Amino acid sequence: MIDEHAQAVIALLEADNGPPALNVHDGKVPAGVDPRASPYVLVYFDSNDPESSKEAAPYRFELTATCHSVGATAQAARMVADRVRTALLAVEPTVAARSCFPIVRESGMPPRRDEETGSTVFDQVDIYTLRSIPS
Repeated sequence: MIDEHAQAVIALLEADNGPPALNVHDGKVPAGVDPRASPYVLVYFDSNDPESSKEAAPYRFELTATCHSVGATAQAARMVADRVRTALLAVEPTVAARSCFPIVRESGMPPRRDEETGSTVFDQVDIYTLRSIPS
């Protein structure tokens, strides 16, 4: 169930064909990707089961998407974050055998300078949640 929800979020992000197309990475940025030349969003997923058991009705599921919008400048990171927001906020994705609620933005942080990669980039973090129940 986790991956089905994650793939639904990734599909929404990848549907942004730009121009240029939104570069989406699931959990890892491939070697050789230069955010100065090609800004991207790096997404990490986590799940939560608010009810204590699957027998509780309805069985609600939550998927959290932590989106790192990365660019060469703070403005580039904000522009990626805006595209992510447009792709996800208030959208009801399709997940087989589930009824999804509109995606909500839970929190975020402004762009921050990151020099760990050897070159300066800016990273803006936004957290979105997708909730669903059995259909």
